[in-house]
Amino acid sequence: MHTVRFSQVDVFSAVPFKGNPLAVVFDADGLDTAQMQAIARWTNLSETTFLLKPDDPDADYRVRIFTTGGELPFAGHPTLGTAHALRESGYRPRRPGRLVQQCGVGLVELSERNHGRWAFAAPPARITPLPAPQHAGLIRALRTDAIDFAAPPCIVDNGAPWLVVRMNSAADCLALRPDIAILAPVTRAGGTDGLAIYGPHGVDGPACFEMRCLMTGGRFGFGEDPVTGSANAALACLLDAQGRRPADTYMVRQGTALERDGRVAISHDAQGRVWIGGDCVTVIEGCFRYQEPLNGL
Repeated sequence: MHTVRFSQVDVFSAVPFKGNPLAVVFDADGLDTAQMQAIARWTNLSETTFLLKPDDPDADYRVRIFTTGGELPFAGHPTLGTAHALRESGYRPRRPGRLVQQCGVGLVELSERNHGRWAFAAPPARITPLPAPQHAGLIRALRTDAIDFAAPPCIVDNGAPWLVVRMNSAADCLALRPDIAILAPVTRAGGTDGLAIYGPHGVDGPACFEMRCLMTGGRFGFGEDPVTGSANAALACLLDAQGRRPADTYMVRQGTALERDGRVAISHDAQGRVWIGGDCVTVIEGCFRYQEPLNGL
């Protein structure tokens, strides 16, 4: 019988059960890819991460990120949640207030920001406008006439590609009841299986924007993600590219449609980097016990 340490962290919330849960498996160097995938299928969370010794001298640690359907080179809430679990386990960063994560997209920097929240530097993003002929299919799929095409829908790829679509308002975003069967071919044609929809709140709203993230198959699986770091990073990069950044620091709310209350803090530094931050809270601590072969889980 083998054991590995395990934590389950709620990400983008300081209140348990209101954010996006993440399973973090420590000391995973003895697990192979098939074993990691089997554990990720068993946890049945949107992502499970595995902490490994880095092979890049500039990194504090290496992480592999798995959905129930496959491995991702990068994802946002796993990046923030893994760093939280590592620090809470007693790990002391080599540089106070700073961590460097090695993952599929390379090195991702994390930093302690305002109010003691940690944040990660958004990886560079490749932005591709959704071809105009596909706009009609998007309208049919979302079953709405409230899409704000003044901000053209774009595929934004920072390691986890998202089709980012702006609605006229936060209320329009929350009211959506899309047809996933029609939506899936639209996202797939853009090289992604995820749709990030957002809309602005009013001046007295709980955040600057409301966001929802819908998964249409592939490695993302199906359903709605509670709170999504990579999609918020994609949104921040797209707002900058489109000249629509509302402020140097702003907040995005996500998860409302699922009765969650995720809050994602977006900030920009003097070097022009985008930082995605939020609170985390550990909900479960323990260990996995398994026997070889693990593939049969």
